[in-house]
Amino acid sequence: MPSLREPASARTGMTFHEMLERIRYEGAYPTLQRAEHVTRAVLEAIGRQLAGAERDELAACLPPEAARLLTRQVPHPHHLTGWGFVKDLATRTGTAPAVARWDTGTVLSVVGRLAGDGLTSRIIGQLPDGYALLFGRAQLVRAA
Repeated sequence: MPSLREPASARTGMTFHEMLERIRYEGAYPTLQRAEHVTRAVLEAIGRQLAGAERDELAACLPPEAARLLTRQVPHPHHLTGWGFVKDLATRTGTAPAVARWDTGTVLSVVGRLAGDGLTSRIIGQLPDGYALLFGRAQLVRAA
């Protein structure tokens, strides 16, 4: 399996199944089906938050099935904060916010490694505060 630290061009061979296995392992989900359910929900939710070149570039870094989940969503004109994203996901999936936060962090950490540091930084820069932590990064304070 390709390393998640390689450049995007070297990772194009990762399958959706391999991605789900990584998410299952990192999220400590009991089954691959649970990992797939979580992955679908988070990718669809982040697809509603992203637009433009970053969205297209992110889709190109993901296995085709994951890319379709991301891009079939219509971007919302107003972005949710990171916490708003988690609360929205919790409502949509019928889970507690703490569970939705765990699920989001697990999936977006893997997605961020697939995307690479540069693209992940641009994605975080496009979104309101709170997303850096969801991608497994420190939340830096933006200049006033």
